Amino acid sequence: MKDARILLTHGSGGESTRDLIRQLFLPGYGNSQLNLLTDGAVLTNVTAQQVFTSDSYVVNPPFFPGGDIGALAVIGTCNDLAVMGAVPRWLSLSFILEESLPIERLEKIVQSIQRTAAEAGITIVTGDTKVVERGKADRLFINTAGIGELHIPQALTPARIQAGDAILVSNDIGRHGIAVLASREGINLEVDLLSDMALLHPLIQALLNQGIDLHCARDLTRGGLGGALLELADQCGQDFRLQETRVPVSETVQAACELLGFDPLFIANEGCCALFLPEAQVADALAILREFSAGRWSAQIGTVLGNGTVKSAAVKNGGVFLENAYGVERLLAWHTVDQLPRIC
Repeated sequence: MKDARILLTHGSGGESTRDLIRQLFLPGYGNSQLNLLTDGAVLTNVTAQQVFTSDSYVVNPPFFPGGDIGALAVIGTCNDLAVMGAVPRWLSLSFILEESLPIERLEKIVQSIQRTAAEAGITIVTGDTKVVERGKADRLFINTAGIGELHIPQALTPARIQAGDAILVSNDIGRHGIAVLASREGINLEVDLLSDMALLHPLIQALLNQGIDLHCARDLTRGGLGGALLELADQCGQDFRLQETRVPVSETVQAACELLGFDPLFIANEGCCALFLPEAQVADALAILREFSAGRWSAQIGTVLGNGTVKSAAVKNGGVFLENAYGVERLLAWHTVDQLPRIC
């Protein structure tokens, strides 16, 4: 492109907008549907139930160890579909760009989106671009909407969680949040720590295809594992017991959390999920998960107790017991502040 930076005219709908679309976005991830440049996409060969999701990405910084905001937008949207049991198919992707953003940086993000979408098998079929004045958008924000196909009779939802279910985590926790924080604040961790960004639908579809009776899955993004389990317990009205010593946490993440005063249970992830399934299938499920790099450190971390075991005025529906290394239990509590802002 002739311009080195994003200008307000790139969002005006005129020649600069056309040039941005034709010279950057279409070469980056254009396809027969997107190349039509219509106001919407016609989805063909729809043969299954559809799952629809929407998300927005405002991570700071936009480039961080192990990823960037473009790959994050694709992976995060695909994972929201995956934990419902769906296979990602179509993606809407829109940019809010800040005036003066270097075109070179935007090109790198578009290339990252192209690579990640190809890996995910998802097609970008529509989108939009807006430009705002300098200082109004912190370089760029990305909004997405994703559609996936459901090839199982029921979606994976909290209502399907049953007493006696095992609670699994698909990998070690906390790497994304700590990697982003270290990059943003210039913290030297002395070892390379990369975000755990990974697509979850290959793991979940492998479990389903090999007969694992998954009841529910939840990706562990904002709020981390602790936030996800508290939310699920509340939604399904069941109480959970979580064994703290079974939760996989890398030495680097653990050390960083101890140094900075964070709880790894509440650190965000972008390639990890909690899974609920019958206790009898735990060994088979772990064997399947460990065939994937994103499931290498999978583990059973807890059990669904049922309802009514928590006696506390603070718990309206279901609660989460956290058992430590000494066998002492306490009720896991919601965090009242965000430990790590702007991580997705």
